[in-house]
Amino acid sequence: MFAHYNIKFWEFPDNNLCPPVPGRVDYLHHLADLLDQSHAHGSIDILDIGTGASCIYPMLGKAVYHWSFVGTDIDKKALQYAQNIISKNELDNAIELRHQMNSANILKGVLNESDTFSAAICNPPFYKSETEAMGATMRKLKGLNMGDTVVRNFSGTHNELWYKGGEKAFVHNYLYESSLYKNQCHWFTTLVSKKDLVKGMQVSLKKLGATEVKVINMGQGNKISRIVAWTFLDI
Repeated sequence: MFAHYNIKFWEFPDNNLCPPVPGRVDYLHHLADLLDQSHAHGSIDILDIGTGASCIYPMLGKAVYHWSFVGTDIDKKALQYAQNIISKNELDNAIELRHQMNSANILKGVLNESDTFSAAICNPPFYKSETEAMGATMRKLKGLNMGDTVVRNFSGTHNELWYKGGEKAFVHNYLYESSLYKNQCHWFTTLVSKKDLVKGMQVSLKKLGATEVKVINMGQGNKISRIVAWTFLDI
């Protein structure tokens, strides 16, 4: 992190999600292209939903693009570790953290009436439960002939890995709540791991009044994912 991004301090507990940096930077590069196409100039302020103990997106976004961030999370402990990373890298003026106290909400309760953002980013929980997360890990290990010992690569707490109803429930809650703050953020975006979810998201966004929806494909190695971006503004 120091060699490539001049991040002097980046430490958090082993049980928290350890994000693969290239994929996270790729998301930010695609977001920068989207903002550039939309002629976003001047100060860029990004909302990071579920910033986590690693504070990875704000740290990379500040290092690569000099953006400012507001990071939110439902895990108070994770926010404490994230704040320690921010403070030890002397970035308190560029990155603000907010605690989401209601796990049923995504934007409600953490956004203020005066907030305006160039974009929101999100890496949603993929699984419906711990059982589903562990099942996916066991299938992966079996495919790699690594036995039956379940150790998740990149770790991850329950808040980071699963959500009631899974990825589909999370993103559709996010879509709905974004429509309540349509004038406060230029682009809402999220990573989507399951391709089958995209069509349903497009249908929902049309009903909610989105003026534009973009699907941006991403690929790192064998992993294929995509960013879905939408706006309610007149581009």
